[in-house]
Amino acid sequence: MQVFKLNHSIQIFLFIALALLSLSGLISSPIALLCGLLMAIFFGNPFEHKVSSYIHKLLQISIVGLGFGLHLDEALTVGKSGFLLTIGSISTIFVLGYFLGKLLKIERPLAYLISAGTAICGGSAIAAVSPIIKADTKQISLALAIVFSLNSIALFVYPSIGYWLMMSQHDFGLWCAIGIHDTSSVVGAASKFGDEALKTATTVKLARALWIIPVSIITMFLFKTKGSKIKIPYFIGYFILAILLSTYFPIFDSVSPTITKISKLGLNLTLFLIGSTLSLEALKSISFKPLLLAIILWVVISIGSLAVILN
Repeated sequence: MQVFKLNHSIQIFLFIALALLSLSGLISSPIALLCGLLMAIFFGNPFEHKVSSYIHKLLQISIVGLGFGLHLDEALTVGKSGFLLTIGSISTIFVLGYFLGKLLKIERPLAYLISAGTAICGGSAIAAVSPIIKADTKQISLALAIVFSLNSIALFVYPSIGYWLMMSQHDFGLWCAIGIHDTSSVVGAASKFGDEALKTATTVKLARALWIIPVSIITMFLFKTKGSKIKIPYFIGYFILAILLSTYFPIFDSVSPTITKISKLGLNLTLFLIGSTLSLEALKSISFKPLLLAIILWVVISIGSLAVILN
């Protein structure tokens, strides 16, 4: 339900105009997300039931395109630098989430979804483990709403803190990859900070996303579920292929900058579309205890990873 009722044609025109503005590159990733949020809350989304199916495809295509801006040696160096921090942060968040969930008396599936979303990669991790733990629709929707809300805040807060602390491009990209939930917000925040930060953030975050596989297997044992399907993020393979093509085939040298630029614009549009899926109803559905759990976990992973990176 939107604040203002508009003629459907005007609503469509405004939505398309803002989408094109996001795609133009005239506004940053956080502003594109904000435009989507304001559109959804005040005027509504005329394509509400169609947008969701395109968001993940556009995000994956954009990320694969960013792979053409990386060379293999850069990717290996960056991935290696974030490996131990990734293991440490994932383990810490799951353990802390378990005990805090019990302390706050939150249903185990909901606490686990929030922990998975914070520890690995937001909505993708929630979508991967929810069928394994047999979470109900309300728990999934609540976990997604909370993670999305914190993602939106991170997209604005992280770059500001990064500039304030005068962080290097590499350190900021690494921090984004560890501390921000969803890949879209990680890449959006890092792209606002700089190209090197974007390369670092994208590589480390996608390597982190692969932890969905072992975490899903462990989850099957923890919740004693059999026959559950594990969702593997196959598009990461295309991202690696793009890096290999960029590294070993000189023919891509002339087109890689253009592909990277288009991919960044695609990411802007993705963030606008993500923002447009939010509703007042989703915000009102967020209850205090699960939100408190998510905030504590997010603060711990943000401050903890920042302390490790800067030391």
